[in-house]
Amino acid sequence: MGILLGLLLLGHLTVDTYGRPILEVPESVTGPWKGDVNIPCTYDPQQGYTQVLVKWLVQRGSDPVTIFLRDSSGDHIQQAKYQGRLHVSHKVPGDVSLQLSTLEMDDRSHYTCEVTWQTPDGNQVVRDKITELRVQKLSVSKPTVTTGSGYGFTVPQGMRISLQCQARGSPPISYIWYKQQTNNQEPIKVATLSTLLFKPAVVADSGSYFCTAKGQVGSEQHSDIVKFVVKDSSKLLKTKTEAPTTMTYPLKGKSLPVFAIILIISLCCMVVFTMAYIVLCRKMSQQEHVYEAAR
Repeated sequence: MGILLGLLLLGHLTVDTYGRPILEVPESVTGPWKGDVNIPCTYDPQQGYTQVLVKWLVQRGSDPVTIFLRDSSGDHIQQAKYQGRLHVSHKVPGDVSLQLSTLEMDDRSHYTCEVTWQTPDGNQVVRDKITELRVQKLSVSKPTVTTGSGYGFTVPQGMRISLQCQARGSPPISYIWYKQQTNNQEPIKVATLSTLLFKPAVVADSGSYFCTAKGQVGSEQHSDIVKFVVKDSSKLLKTKTEAPTTMTYPLKGKSLPVFAIILIISLCCMVVFTMAYIVLCRKMSQQEHVYEAAR
């Protein structure tokens, strides 16, 4: 009898919990000092369950403190410390992840994601999950150089183009651009920003470039050297205009079309007949002149 009651109770609990939304939150998340971090909190929306309340809490001492609240009136940030740097997702149903920007070391703590739904029978169900946020001072990675141009690192003269230097790590990150010199001379510093802009690019800008990145932690990092080439647009235009002329030379050795041959033969025949007619007319005129003299 006891076993039967236990099975009935277990079946009731299974039916009662089946189909309810379940929060998915990682055990821990690591973010870069002075950088941004996303703390995931998601669930699969279930038919008949309506989200009515979202809370994010942070552990301060022995008690959790509410730092964010979303209800029917909108979003509310409860602590001045997070004003302007806290955001909770809302565009995707079931996604209530927390985004924090400009992380400080004292942001390290345990964060609780709590969601309340209204059930099909009019009651409310509350679920929460805790995750740990770790903040690390990250060294700057090796920077990479990219360009947004479809031409790559070879561009025509007169084009507006920029080279981008990008590195990962705890901000702020300072960048310096250098251009290499010949004869083993020291590279020339050409810019102190992450973007090296050519407006417009000229042939004299051609050369080998690299950038450096330096953060709050770690040593300065150097990118690979990239060869930037600016082509003279006037030479390119001259080459294009001369191209059709050079293509006509191979045609000299080809045979003429049939209609051209017929036309030439016809003209030759007309010339021959014309010359014969002129000669014949002259002979007839001379014979008449002799006949008149004999009379």
